[in-house]
Amino acid sequence: MNDMPRTTNIDAALDALRALLEDKLSTGTSILDQHSHDEAYTTPVLPDAVAFPETTEDVAQIVRICAEHDCPIVPYGFGTSLEGQIVPVSGGISLDMSRMERVIAINESDLDAVVQPGVRRTQLNDALRGTGLMFTVDPGADASMGGMASTRASGTNTVRYGTMRENVLALEVVLATGEVIRTGSRARKSSSGYDLTNLFIGAEGTLGIITELTVKLHGQPDTILSATCAFETVDDAVNTVILAIQMGLPLARIELLDDVQMKGMNLFKPELGLPEKPHLFLEFHGSEAGVAEQVELFQSVAEEHGASDFASSTKMEERNALWAARHEAYYAGRALKPGAKGLITDCCVPISALAECIARTRIEIEEAGLVAPLVGHVGDGNFHLNILIDPDDASELDRAKTLAAKVNEIALSLGGTVTGEHGVGLGKKKYMSAEHGGSYPFMQLLKRSVDPKGILNPGKLV
Repeated sequence: MNDMPRTTNIDAALDALRALLEDKLSTGTSILDQHSHDEAYTTPVLPDAVAFPETTEDVAQIVRICAEHDCPIVPYGFGTSLEGQIVPVSGGISLDMSRMERVIAINESDLDAVVQPGVRRTQLNDALRGTGLMFTVDPGADASMGGMASTRASGTNTVRYGTMRENVLALEVVLATGEVIRTGSRARKSSSGYDLTNLFIGAEGTLGIITELTVKLHGQPDTILSATCAFETVDDAVNTVILAIQMGLPLARIELLDDVQMKGMNLFKPELGLPEKPHLFLEFHGSEAGVAEQVELFQSVAEEHGASDFASSTKMEERNALWAARHEAYYAGRALKPGAKGLITDCCVPISALAECIARTRIEIEEAGLVAPLVGHVGDGNFHLNILIDPDDASELDRAKTLAAKVNEIALSLGGTVTGEHGVGLGKKKYMSAEHGGSYPFMQLLKRSVDPKGILNPGKLV
């Protein structure tokens, strides 16, 4: 149910939108429910209607009508966000971008592509088959490109290829007035004017609505090798990562799964059959000789820290199986406590502080008396907790929220951030002032300047 203050002009806005969109506007019960929540442990709130634009002009006209009637607009991709970003806390219109799903252009010689925001990351890579190119940002979920840009997504490939921030060249954006602007260009660098592209990346739809993206592509490597290895302690695994990074090893993926997570992995997928010890899942990209050298160097570093059970493969089906298992870590973690829900949080710290951050986090988990498997994109100092709770146990929920808060506090004390890739939304907004200090009021000033009526994704981020 909607429990926030309602706009007095919603009926007039809906009448105007129905006249414009006809069957591209829905108030069906199941559609409203689908757009009331994401994957976060956030109280659902129903929108008043769901709009399905198919063009930039559709979006612009919708925004103009909503601006005229002070009607909130919440952009929606595929509902995979984890901090309540798409929950319409003030009602209004959920703007479902899934029908804007065209791959507009693939420029092979320039290594870039132009896509609409509803294109899924796997859809883009399917379109790139046969070109020798790939889009590298992989947050696990098959998210939309617009949603990934709006939350500044990253994932398993970040350590080598960067986040959405590094992989978006240009945007088309509809502002709160309905005006359409373009930011950036297909050039790989520019010293011309303010960096407006990166202003909208990570803004979670609070400053404008992304209707087109120009993204970087990368060449597919000649050789891809995936590997796993086990350690006696999490500290040993993390210190291996730190040393490998400091040595300049060009790792494509390097993921940590603690012993608790590995128990869940084996319960969820018994065929994995991996030791229930802290693990690193790795991937190496390059020429055949280059990959062999990378693996040899990494093994030498890992063995210094007591690594065992090193296994590797270049076979596509085996590599895909390994990363499919990693992407299903959330569900594997829940296997440790059948019927449980997961309260998920993440943080990111400088690589040198990672071991301390994880050690202090594990102490807090033990003191809270909770089960919280840990996984992480540790190559860039980012890790996640899946705090398992009985949804009917108020005490567990309270303890889980307290634990998540303590993890955020630890990260900030070590010079880090309260979210490495999940974004702010509703869940992390209360930490923004502590993290950003005097720059947070400047963010609020920007929001008021470009969206004075506060209609773009109200209640989130600022």
